[in-house]
Amino acid sequence: MSDYFEYRHTVGFEETNLVGNVYYVNYLRWQGRCRELFLKEKAPAVLADVQEDLKLFTLKVDCEFYAEITAFDELSIRMRLAELGQTQLEFTFDYVKLADGESLVARGRQRIACMRGPNTATIPSLIPPALAHALEPYGNGTRVLAGRAA
Repeated sequence: MSDYFEYRHTVGFEETNLVGNVYYVNYLRWQGRCRELFLKEKAPAVLADVQEDLKLFTLKVDCEFYAEITAFDELSIRMRLAELGQTQLEFTFDYVKLADGESLVARGRQRIACMRGPNTATIPSLIPPALAHALEPYGNGTRVLAGRAA
């Protein structure tokens, strides 16, 4: 078993700009897609909780680019748990081009807060145990913040 959750993606023409390389905003879209597929495949109970009143707010995203990619490049977007707190967590994402071996083309991060309540009055909420449990295999080297059992 690997220490990351993987989303495989083939770049399409619609994801490139006039020059022919991938438009930067797509890297952020792929982070979101990877996170969604993780919930669908590994934490369906959390998805049901999201349909009730759990909200997963994205507080911060970033991405560093190391090499260009173009249409029809095959990618592996690899998500790992970097930090686990009481109400927030942080993921890292490696964007690996799968051609002639593997090459790292970008690396990103995403910080998420768990919230509950109506849209006009949300408050921080503890990370659901089902989510923490689903993330365990992907947190090798995870920084655990105070107040959260390892």
